[in-house]
Amino acid sequence: MSARYDCADTQQRDEGLVAAVSAVQAGQLVVLPTDTVYGVGADAFNPKAVTDLLAAKGRGRNMPPPVLVGSVRAAAALTESLGAFGQDLIDEFWPGPLTLVFRSSPTLMWDLGDTLGTVAVRMPLHPIALDLLRRTGPMAVSSANRHSLPAATTADEAQTQLGDAISVYLDGGPCADNVPSTILDLTGTVPRLLRAGALSVDDLRKVVPVIDLPAASGAEPELSPADRRAAAAIAAANAANGADAANDGKPDDPADNPEPGD
Repeated sequence: MSARYDCADTQQRDEGLVAAVSAVQAGQLVVLPTDTVYGVGADAFNPKAVTDLLAAKGRGRNMPPPVLVGSVRAAAALTESLGAFGQDLIDEFWPGPLTLVFRSSPTLMWDLGDTLGTVAVRMPLHPIALDLLRRTGPMAVSSANRHSLPAATTADEAQTQLGDAISVYLDGGPCADNVPSTILDLTGTVPRLLRAGALSVDDLRKVVPVIDLPAASGAEPELSPADRRAAAAIAAANAANGADAANDGKPDDPADNPEPGD
């Protein structure tokens, strides 16, 4: 039987956080609010808990969840390196709706699925999420919904979809915004936009002047005409060099793209 806590009530918020920490430490699943949508989370270092998270959503190992952190130090410990742009992007946009893909540290003893040696990391701008993450450490978190269904923006929606697969529901009220996080891949020489989201390309270019954009056929509607022209030029250059412009194997975002999500 699931337990649910109304975090608008101070006592329930405190009790809920204690219960959620205990559940995560016991390898169980919790639902938490974030600055985008509700997420379902598990201990990132507990392979069975991560497997249960994927099963609850109806997803396979080929769609590994990202990892949410409560501090920059925690994020750095998960990565081989923040690279040339990671620290500047973190300084400018975290906590917030930017997911960064790094090469994961080879010393980590975890199994998020078929990540191909990478990890997608984000620090959410939500007080309940940050409080929980600072108590539990890094959590594998995906949007609180069954695969292919809309991402939950309320605790009610999350509970309707996930039911008793979740041990603790933290009800933080309706999400303020359901626009997914922007995903930027920093594993190559040039940062690559994997998905447009809450942060625009123009926002990112204030920190990273050159960004490899998606192929024109897959460009998001919010990309400007100049961005689409740049994407088309990159796609043409990749085709000429015989490069594969697909994103297969990259860690998935909580959004279950194209669903809206974290």
